[in-house]
Amino acid sequence: MTMNKKNTSNALIDDAMSVFEDTRTSLSTTALKQAVLDHLIYSLGRLPEVAPEQDYYKALALTVRDRLQHLWSHTVQAYLANARSGKVACYFSAEFLMGPQLGSSMANLGIKQEVREAVAELGKNLDALIALEEEPGLGNGGLGRLAACYLDSLATLEIPAIGYGIRYEFGIFDQEIHDGWQVEITDKWLRNGNPWEIAKPDVTYYVNFGGHSESYHDNQGSIRRRWVPHRVVKGMAYDTPVPGYRVNTCNTLRLWSAEACESFDFQAFNTGDYYQAVGDKVASETITKVLYPNDEPEAGKKLRLTQQYFFVSCSLQDMLRLLDLAKLSNIFLTDTPRNSMILISRLQ
Repeated sequence: MTMNKKNTSNALIDDAMSVFEDTRTSLSTTALKQAVLDHLIYSLGRLPEVAPEQDYYKALALTVRDRLQHLWSHTVQAYLANARSGKVACYFSAEFLMGPQLGSSMANLGIKQEVREAVAELGKNLDALIALEEEPGLGNGGLGRLAACYLDSLATLEIPAIGYGIRYEFGIFDQEIHDGWQVEITDKWLRNGNPWEIAKPDVTYYVNFGGHSESYHDNQGSIRRRWVPHRVVKGMAYDTPVPGYRVNTCNTLRLWSAEACESFDFQAFNTGDYYQAVGDKVASETITKVLYPNDEPEAGKKLRLTQQYFFVSCSLQDMLRLLDLAKLSNIFLTDTPRNSMILISRLQ
């Protein structure tokens, strides 16, 4: 009798697990509908009956992202299995004009009709939800669109690749018409969050700026020289899945956000110097604050150069970490607009 109860219990657990996995990865209308409801309740803390349209968009985006992450996990596992003989293309760009993600991701997965039926059963219109998505303020012109097309093509061709760039808090600008005149306003593309990105607070690197060199003696008594930086900024990774078209490959776009190593000076705050208490935080975050800051003033030119140095340093450090992690034999980095290439090889 006890054995029968145990077997029944195990069967129920197995059924529950299969339903859970199906909701996360299945492309059926039923599973997609349930996944949207689950994300509304468990990810966003909203009741479906009173949730606004924006939350339905976020829940749907997270539902689609789950399917992308399922492909991404298998893609990375396949790359690691072939790490010894394989290569990974790393594309550096100051901008990636990716465009809205929801429509393109559904097209790549081939599930637009299933999603349309799923949201219709929830009383929502898919086109209206797609229209709610903010244009990512990560790119502006031809260079950014070219970079995005390269990432899309690499994934579609099932070529291992990582895109590296900057996670700008604000885009270049938005436009409004006031009294017949065009007015430029702040592009607050992140004001409602970005459901497509995954913050990686454990993937951080330190970037040194300015400073001086000094002499010192090593343990053997020999004279050495070292660099003592004037300022150190921390870069944190944010990953976005980049799926190929109707294939099982999903690559990664890794963007860097600048942070202060110490975001709050408690001693300065206690003495009443409240601005100085957050001064390092403000100065550090300025690096990735705006896409293409005005470079007419000298300060703007310095900021653009700082942005480039910051994300290149973070990206190269990340490549070296992945080199050790996956024991890759070599990694190629190409910068197509300047026709340059960096090859990092492991000495055997």
